[in-house]
Amino acid sequence: MQYDPIKRVLGNVFNQTPALRRLFYNMLDLLLLRTWHVHKELKAWAKGKENAPVKILDAGSGYGQYTYFMSSMLPKAEILAVDVKEEQIADSNRFFKEINRADRVNFAVADLVTFQQPNTYDLALSVDVMEHILEDVEVFKNIHASLKPGGMILISTPSDQGGSDVHEGDDSSFIEEHVRDGYNIQEIQDKLKLAGFSKTEARYSYGKPGQVSWRLSMKYPILMLGTSKAFFALLPFYYVLTFPVSFILNWFDANKKHPTGTGLIVKAWK
Repeated sequence: MQYDPIKRVLGNVFNQTPALRRLFYNMLDLLLLRTWHVHKELKAWAKGKENAPVKILDAGSGYGQYTYFMSSMLPKAEILAVDVKEEQIADSNRFFKEINRADRVNFAVADLVTFQQPNTYDLALSVDVMEHILEDVEVFKNIHASLKPGGMILISTPSDQGGSDVHEGDDSSFIEEHVRDGYNIQEIQDKLKLAGFSKTEARYSYGKPGQVSWRLSMKYPILMLGTSKAFFALLPFYYVLTFPVSFILNWFDANKKHPTGTGLIVKAWK
């Protein structure tokens, strides 16, 4: 499944006005289960730092929704958001200028395999990025170097327990852009320690409730859109029926511990 064509269509629709882009962010916050998990961890990290001049690196910013969330939650934070996609970077810089946050939020084109700003950031965020990068240990080393002592990286990524919708050895990834189907929970912690991190924590996300929600809210709509753009007209009706179920499943997934899951939430400290 190629996401980029669908992303471009969504970008063209929701980048027309700041109000539409905010609406898009709110929709992603509700629909994407990983957002529930990431927001929960970000709120825990930000507790007591609401008025602190912290520096944050959004390493693989995508649409910029997490930078938007962090800049709203931490009004004195200085955030650098980087990505390799020039169009998304330009769109994000324009949006944050329009909402008067460009003085403390900047988006830049950068390759995480080579990007490094030593001892600069209190927090680095990497959401659904590492499964796209073959040289993962190099990226972890660069982020480790870029964090201040005591700084933390927060990672959301697929696990090897069915991440990318791969459940058997001969399955192919649902998302063709992935260079790996998912991380073993011990593997990613070992790689982070190899990169220099002194402490790691990892837990599963996308347990049984989340896997059902993901199929309802993401997999099936994307498969339909991949077949024909005409399905965009049907999406509102589809989500009217499925969203209440997905919302309840997302809540259970984000608030319960899972013995296994298709996603991982990983934290590591310098």
